[in-house]
Amino acid sequence: MIELWTWNTPNGRKISVALEEMGLPYTVKTVNISKDEQFNPEFLAFSPNNRIPAIIDPDGPGGTPITVFESGAILLYLGEKTGKFLPRELRARVPVLEWLMWQMGGFGPMPGQVHHFLQQPEGAARDYGLARYGKETRRLYGVLEKRLAGREYVATDGEPSVADFAILGWAWRHERHEVPFDDLPNVAAWYDRMMARPATAKGFEIALS
Repeated sequence: MIELWTWNTPNGRKISVALEEMGLPYTVKTVNISKDEQFNPEFLAFSPNNRIPAIIDPDGPGGTPITVFESGAILLYLGEKTGKFLPRELRARVPVLEWLMWQMGGFGPMPGQVHHFLQQPEGAARDYGLARYGKETRRLYGVLEKRLAGREYVATDGEPSVADFAILGWAWRHERHEVPFDDLPNVAAWYDRMMARPATAKGFEIALS
């Protein structure tokens, strides 16, 4: 049974959703980042960047245990392990990799900065941070809106991919980073479509904290 070491964050939710969708048995090992538990030596032994999530799979390649840190790497590993939500054929796989990297490089770091500055005291620094990162976050939502025009899923046809799981983890917090879906009908339809999937819904319901 896979051990998911995590906390209730967008990056953690990416993996709980993927595990549910892939039908993999797992247990949750909470890492309370509000108490700096991500710096505990036990966790750092297999997640050296002191960030959640990370997994321990006792049934790794060749039947031997493996650890994986970084949410994007975990999604790719799980897709390879199960053969689900990650196309085998290279041409079909490339868009999944592109949109997964898009999420990891922007649609996560940018709204994450919005979350940070929203918690800062009123003043010039807060205003500057929200203006800068809020603008970029809204731009990224616009990119996603255009991509989803006439599409059910971000990178594949007929079913979601690990890229959808990654992006959904952050879209889940869209209200927190102050982006309503009022003028994003394609994103709204995709979001509802994903959340209507029973396994995805369960991935958001399971306790991670």
